[in-house]
Amino acid sequence: MIEIKFRGRGGQGAVIASEILGRAFFLEGKYPQCFSVFGGERRGAPVFSFLRVDDEPILLKCQIKHPDQVIIFDLSLAGEMEISRELKQGGIILINTSREIGSFKELRAFKMGLIHAGPIARKAGLGDTYNTAMLGAYVRLTNLVNLGTMIEAIKAMVPSKVKANIEAAQEAYQQTKIYEVAGISLS
Repeated sequence: MIEIKFRGRGGQGAVIASEILGRAFFLEGKYPQCFSVFGGERRGAPVFSFLRVDDEPILLKCQIKHPDQVIIFDLSLAGEMEISRELKQGGIILINTSREIGSFKELRAFKMGLIHAGPIARKAGLGDTYNTAMLGAYVRLTNLVNLGTMIEAIKAMVPSKVKANIEAAQEAYQQTKIYEVAGISLS
């Protein structure tokens, strides 16, 4: 089973991103389980969404405290020490940031993907909602879902600006910087 935690702010699209990713895994024959935790529904408020994926039906019904993967839409929601304590050993982190790998010394024990999703989303005409850009980066970082399957999930679940969302996912897929454990490899 893979357990994924999404950290974002209201309006960035973290909750919808978890649902789209769950759909993509489902389209590839997996069993997803998706749920979210957030306070008042307002733009800018912290939002956490969770996704479990397995080859068999998932019966577990509890919050994910130590995920295998973390997708961070907004770095202000967690410090590096907090992330490194919550993520399982051998985990994967995707961070929306303009910073370079040298800025993340505490997280170098994990495979990491860096993408500056905001400019990609704005260029595509999506404003500050960059869930599909983050999903394109996720596909490149993990190789757990096919990009074509992700595009099909976006088409099925995005109510408007479908072409722009697909373009954002494809562009982020191309621009994602991937760092292996301890920075051994860069792609």
